[in-house]
Amino acid sequence: MELFDVYPLYDVTPVKALGSTVIDADGKEYLDLYGGHAVISIGHSHPHYVKRIREQLDKIGFYSNSIVNPLQQKLAEKLGRLSGCEDYRLFMCNSGAEANENALKLASFVTGKARVIAFKNSFHGRTSAAVAATDNSKIHAPINTQQQVSFVPFDDLKAFKTALAGDDVCAVILEAIQGVGGLDEPSVEFYKQIAVLSKEAGVMLIADEVQSGFGRSGKFFSFQHFGIRPDIISIAKGMGNGFPVGGILIAPEIKAVHGMLGTTFGGNHLACAATLAVLEVIEEEKLLPRTVEMEQYFRQKAAGLPYLKAVKGKGLMLGLEFDFEVGELRKNLILRRHIFTGGASNKKVLRILPALNIEKAALDRFFKALKTELNYIEKAS
Repeated sequence: MELFDVYPLYDVTPVKALGSTVIDADGKEYLDLYGGHAVISIGHSHPHYVKRIREQLDKIGFYSNSIVNPLQQKLAEKLGRLSGCEDYRLFMCNSGAEANENALKLASFVTGKARVIAFKNSFHGRTSAAVAATDNSKIHAPINTQQQVSFVPFDDLKAFKTALAGDDVCAVILEAIQGVGGLDEPSVEFYKQIAVLSKEAGVMLIADEVQSGFGRSGKFFSFQHFGIRPDIISIAKGMGNGFPVGGILIAPEIKAVHGMLGTTFGGNHLACAATLAVLEVIEEEKLLPRTVEMEQYFRQKAAGLPYLKAVKGKGLMLGLEFDFEVGELRKNLILRRHIFTGGASNKKVLRILPALNIEKAALDRFFKALKTELNYIEKAS
């Protein structure tokens, strides 16, 4: 059997990883500044993470949600305390797309309505309602077009009010820092205004924290930079440091009914152990203030780079926007300099999503390599 060929691949085969270093089948070492789309939050093979999962495997790895799993409650309490969302309730699933799917479904249940307001350049996943709320028609199959979604630009309050008009909107879904879209953010005033208007209209506000959550922005959740309170918060990626896990946090005003949401694998024992390990490392190593410190260091190092238009994002969810498309630069960084970085739908943005415990020396290495590659561009022009 052959693989279904949907991924454009770099000719690199990782076989081992530790911290921010990935080692390929030929023994070459790579600096990982991308973490597989912001998944690696506490570094590859962190000793505490490995110990937690190994110990859990020796006990029980999985059972479905038809029995009591005390690890889920332990995780909910730890997550609530560290995130400042102690009065929310937790529903666990397996991925970011699934988290957003459940968030949108729950919003529709609560309101009895169907239309969704999303934003230009958004990305919320590749399944049913989640992909319909993603601003990329290339990944919309005909079956996805059954969903009712209105897309509006950031910071266009008039367009938002027009989209909100009528009595058919169930949810507004928003990334406070867009990931795939290229690190764009709404203004604080705009985010606050849509929160107020959504509440007045009885519309659920969903904060998509799949990529920006778990400390990546320098606060536990990126919406916390904006001083708002969502009805539903979706989480995944850095939550499990590589273990497939996701979830939604649900405001206490939303009442649970047996059967309204469900999952076979979500919240299994191994998923809880992985997430607890991540939270324990974030707390023990004080990774939130460290992320703020490393953002400042990154911005200092980026100052004065040729061709650079802007440093985008917050914390360690960052992008370097150049005045040229970065596809070839990204390729050269991985193949010539052995450094993993990321791209975006904005072809001029190089995305940087390292582990939250990245060392300054690793960023020094990156900027040295980047300057060398930019010098090649300068000489060629």
